[in-house]
Amino acid sequence: MLYNDDCLKVMSTLKIKSVDMIFADPPYFLSNGGKSISSGKIVSVNKGEWDKKENYEDVNEFTKKWLMLCYQILKDRGSIWVTGTYHNIFDIKKAMDEIGYKLINIVIWKKLDPPPLIYKNKFKFSYEFIIWADKGQGHLFNYDEMFNIENDEMEDVWVLPSVQMNEKLYGYHPTQKPECLLERIIKASTKKGDIVLDPFMGSGTTGAVAKKLGRQFIGIEKEKRFYLNASNRINAIMK
Repeated sequence: MLYNDDCLKVMSTLKIKSVDMIFADPPYFLSNGGKSISSGKIVSVNKGEWDKKENYEDVNEFTKKWLMLCYQILKDRGSIWVTGTYHNIFDIKKAMDEIGYKLINIVIWKKLDPPPLIYKNKFKFSYEFIIWADKGQGHLFNYDEMFNIENDEMEDVWVLPSVQMNEKLYGYHPTQKPECLLERIIKASTKKGDIVLDPFMGSGTTGAVAKKLGRQFIGIEKEKRFYLNASNRINAIMK
């Protein structure tokens, strides 16, 4: 089920304790007029109006609202994954603690190909945080499947590439996540037939991977053009 609407509105209509896993890639609030480097060119860091703090009446209140709704629709033994950088992850963790989430892991996604620094006055940024949490009543973890990836216990630092070109066929999204990242997350914490929710669907990576892996999917995306791109991408996948 795909929704072109505000996640707060849609999640408030979903059945309580009906979702097995949530992957959330919320606004990082990076869009402050700064500069970065992409493909060797100097570019703006601005992602869109949805990523600007000034377009939210209260960023912390928004964060707590969507996390609370996620908590309500998550099954008692379900789990949630939330991505971020230092710009937003500490506020997210604070809100999760206040709501009652229990931390399982903080995973570090170490990127194989991070962009170079434009200002040579600090260390290069090369990773993102991913908080994995549950409701304190246990959770599914496919330990053996994760062990078999490298024939060893999987650690909480994942060295994975950024988005591959064949994953961008349905349109550009400034914060698209790679399929290899979502494949690991979904395999680690769900089983076939489970319901996966993404409240900030973006490019549709979560839905595309969920469908390939035989999971059910609920995606919510407010921006019309991203919703259409994601819908085309997900619907193109053969069951």
